[in-house]
Amino acid sequence: MSTTTTPEVVHDEDDALVGNRTKAATTWDGFKVLGIAIRREPWVFTISTLGSVLFGALTVADAWALGWATDEVLVPAFSTGETDGSMLWAVLAVFLGIAILRAVGIVARRVGAGLMQYRMQAHSRREVSRQYLRLPVEWHQRHPTGELLSNVNADVEAAWRPIAPLPMAVGTIAMMVIAVVQMFASDVVLAVVGLTVFPAVIVSNLYFQRLSSPLMTRAQQLRADLSEIAHESFDGAMVVKTLGREPEETARFGRVAEELRDVNVRAGRIRAAFDPALAALPNLAVLLVLGVGVARVESGAIDAGAVVTVAYLLTVVAFPIRSIGWLLGNFPASVVGWERIKRVLDATGSMPYGTATSTATGGAHLEVDALAYSYGSGSTEGGDEVGLLREVSFSVAPGRTVALVGATASGKSTLTSLVTRLVDPQAGTVRLDGTDLRDLAAGELARSVAVVPQTAFLFDDTVRGNVTLGLDATDEEVWAALRAAQADGFVAALDHGLDTRLGERGTSLSGGQRQRISLARALVRRPRLLVLDDATSAVDPEVEARILAALRSTAGNGPQPSLLVVAYRKATIGLADEVVHLDRGRIVARGTHEELLAASVEYARLVNAYETAEQEEGR
Repeated sequence: MSTTTTPEVVHDEDDALVGNRTKAATTWDGFKVLGIAIRREPWVFTISTLGSVLFGALTVADAWALGWATDEVLVPAFSTGETDGSMLWAVLAVFLGIAILRAVGIVARRVGAGLMQYRMQAHSRREVSRQYLRLPVEWHQRHPTGELLSNVNADVEAAWRPIAPLPMAVGTIAMMVIAVVQMFASDVVLAVVGLTVFPAVIVSNLYFQRLSSPLMTRAQQLRADLSEIAHESFDGAMVVKTLGREPEETARFGRVAEELRDVNVRAGRIRAAFDPALAALPNLAVLLVLGVGVARVESGAIDAGAVVTVAYLLTVVAFPIRSIGWLLGNFPASVVGWERIKRVLDATGSMPYGTATSTATGGAHLEVDALAYSYGSGSTEGGDEVGLLREVSFSVAPGRTVALVGATASGKSTLTSLVTRLVDPQAGTVRLDGTDLRDLAAGELARSVAVVPQTAFLFDDTVRGNVTLGLDATDEEVWAALRAAQADGFVAALDHGLDTRLGERGTSLSGGQRQRISLARALVRRPRLLVLDDATSAVDPEVEARILAALRSTAGNGPQPSLLVVAYRKATIGLADEVVHLDRGRIVARGTHEELLAASVEYARLVNAYETAEQEEGR
């Protein structure tokens, strides 16, 4: 799907992100990210928040119950030396009722928070994946696979991680408000003394975000880099092993893993210093309140119950402070994760579709008119541009076969990408049955055109699943496509036939067998235009000839399709009705194979060189 890109580009983007984070209000951005989740899941958020409010209110009610029990039961018991049994039962009933209702609030809060978080993660993953499929191949070529995997996995999880403490934080704010009101109702002086802790908490949070935000940004990028290296190493396992590159690949992976470890350790140290400080501040306030409270009790200004109530409420307030700290502590990673996701969601380049449809049957009529396309500026030693198509025009009549022939980097694969609209041309037009491909409705091109690339990709699925890929096709239709692709023989010899699992990328099959399964996948859809991009390169010439003969006759019991074939072998080229010779992005000759052999020295040298090399290789 993607290729590697220069690390400088990725790192420049993330360095800018770090700079923005240290200067911008991370807290405000974090709340904006949470606002997206709240707007998408309002009912789940409401239920979980109500549960948290219930929990908070009943936690504060504990303070009232404790103060009431102190004044009505404990103090009289110490004064008289007697205990009222009915009052003890009343105290027990009050505390038990509060505990049960508080448990209900905890369940509602946690279930709601989890449901909201996982729903948002699933939604974001689907949204990012749909965007990946909408974006053209050009965009994917500029972004490494590891980064794309990180966007849809680690970045999504980081973006919505604050949802878990969100309902608790919102509910505990209500708890804190109730607690503060009750503190002032108990004693204004003690309340003011206790609440001196809040400015220190705010400053601590701001300082923590300033220190941790750049580290969180760097950690997210390193996770993407780590995924990319792992993907490359595993995907290129054969190259790594055959060249003895295991130590170098291990070291390459290790360097990034160690840097990620170091960044996470630095972030962990900051968090380790922040959390204890946040937890200690309310306790210091409790000690201060107890000291002032003892003096006020001795002076007769308040009773002991008020001191106990305010002190307990400060411990209650400590919990909201911690929960808000947990929420704010997740904001740096959340904001970074969301911005990395947004870079994907806001990416441009998706291909617009028209509304045209087609009811035509039989082979399609393909017209390529003055086509031009470039991947970017580049030059050979002689100064000629590379990867460039210029003024390419030809056509494929219904039911006819046209072969594209050219040296490496002549533009053949680029041309097949344009014909199948994997990319759009920068100039010129590709028409199918007279309609510009850009005017076709979504999915219309796929119903008429199928492409078989040189590198066959098979899924870890059965033969049937790889051929149909969700198409509602009968086994008879699958076998017909396999016969046309000359794959029915080896499939029938497999242990479970069509139900045989092929393993990841079809590792249980040879290269030629994978190509034939890939060809059958295209044929079972009965395309009106079949594009073969050197799709039989791993197949014996004799088998290839039988495949092309079958395609020119029935194409798997369907109508005879038009064929556009990228070919090298003389036997393959000789089956074409017309040959288009490409050289450095231009058409330099057209005609039958025999006509070009006689008229073009360059063409003859090209096709004869390939045949000679193949013969020498087979000796």
